[in-house]
Amino acid sequence: MNTLLTPAEVARHLGITIGTLSVWRCTGRYPLNFIKVGRRVMYRQSDVENFVNGRVYEHTV
Repeated sequence: MNTLLTPAEVARHLGITIGTLSVWRCTGRYPLNFIKVGRRVMYRQSDVENFVNGRVYEHTV
């Protein structure tokens, strides 16, 4: 089963604030999928890992 993470856990893992994570959700700035459970927002651990893995670069353009 895929572990569900809270916004606080994801923000801490990514080194950003919960507010920044909220802005990303609202604006769709980054492709980080999330799950709504009632009013609660959760993230699948695999989606967070895919997001991080998709941001690996060898050099800047």
